[in-house]
Amino acid sequence: MASRHERDTRRRFEERYAVPTSDVTEEVERRVIGAAWGANGYTTLRQADELAARLCLAPGVRVLDVGTGRGWPGLYYAVRYGCAVVGTDVPFEALLAGSRRAHVENVGGRFASVGAAGSRQPFRQKSFDAVVHTDVLC
Repeated sequence: MASRHERDTRRRFEERYAVPTSDVTEEVERRVIGAAWGANGYTTLRQADELAARLCLAPGVRVLDVGTGRGWPGLYYAVRYGCAVVGTDVPFEALLAGSRRAHVENVGGRFASVGAAGSRQPFRQKSFDAVVHTDVLC
């Protein structure tokens, strides 16, 4: 059962992600981050690529993206580096948006979304080769 804090957090993030992206927000994201992936944080494309290099992301690598929101940067990693990614977050609408984008990007088989709070990941130990959590405090 979710705590009051978890319910409040879920409500705040659901409100935040209920606001759809637009041409304007995508242009801002391109200028600030370097690409438009529906990001709701501050990690730049360059920083995401640096993280991918340090984690040696490549096809066959399994990545857990905690706090993925609409899929940034995990979805980008599935597309750019060919790794398999599971993105977890609380707001259902954000996860749904990431799943839709995965189909558009033709990586639906390498990207999955799971509803889970950052502090309560439902996976066994050693299920992933790498874990990322950009712009997230768990």
